[in-house]
Amino acid sequence: MDPPPSAPPRTVICVGDVHGHISKLESLWSNLQSALPADAFATALVIFLGDYCDRGSHTRKVLDFLIALPTRYPAQHHVFLCGNHDFAFAAFVGALPPPPDGSPFSATWDEYLHNEEHEGWFRGPGHEGMHVQGRRWGGVIKERWNPKKGLPYKGSIYDAQPTFESYDVAHGSPDLAKAMPEEHKKFLHDLVWIHEEDDVPVDTDKGQTVCKLIAVHAGLERSMDLNEQLRILRTRDTRVPKIQMLHGRHDVWDIPKDLSAEQIIIVSGHHGKLHIDGLRFIIDEGGGYEDKPIAAIVLPSKTLIRSTE
Repeated sequence: MDPPPSAPPRTVICVGDVHGHISKLESLWSNLQSALPADAFATALVIFLGDYCDRGSHTRKVLDFLIALPTRYPAQHHVFLCGNHDFAFAAFVGALPPPPDGSPFSATWDEYLHNEEHEGWFRGPGHEGMHVQGRRWGGVIKERWNPKKGLPYKGSIYDAQPTFESYDVAHGSPDLAKAMPEEHKKFLHDLVWIHEEDDVPVDTDKGQTVCKLIAVHAGLERSMDLNEQLRILRTRDTRVPKIQMLHGRHDVWDIPKDLSAEQIIIVSGHHGKLHIDGLRFIIDEGGGYEDKPIAAIVLPSKTLIRSTE
């Protein structure tokens, strides 16, 4: 008697940066649902790669959408990674986990104080007890033009003005925390900095292989001790002024040499690009731009699905 057919591998969906674009998120979600078999979609592991806020106009609606997903799709498993924008947003509204050693958040300022004037850090009520990234996020950048993006800044170095306005408060207002629903602050507080998943199948040129998956917003640094990176990410160590695994641009692009010999997928958003090289996936086609779609990658097939609003 033939053995019963084995169940198909669980579908894993990794969703790129949303950046306040609710209509793109709704379109992407609808396209994912249409593209996948009903049972695969209904039971998928869905990993959101971070950066839910800023640039787009509807951060509040994006958070409402994400918070509702576990109720709407109870058989799915949802992972919400912390992006650098979300970290800074949480820092501004008092939703960051406290430093594990009880040190004040003001201890994070010193390394970057030389940027305070240029970046126009927030100096209003409550700034004394704020993480440096919260002060940068809620500040007012003196320059009006971002040469890296070829676009004007939206309020701060983080383009945070649309996030304030989505909660009907003025950019830089300390009233933002009062204007936000408590469930939004809890969502920001609970964001994970890393997700590790064993036994994730992925299709390769040599057939399907089973890998460990590590999801982190920007990537893992090649030149920093891997165990120290993992400690910071797993414990959410908010003593660190700038977590390169969430904020970095250059040294986080490739798989660290300590992991390159193993069958490990590393998937990130953050970089404003789509990049698939072996088991290194960067899924951020949108980058917060108005004219670009939000993309998601579906495993094991490595199918790319995009918003089509």
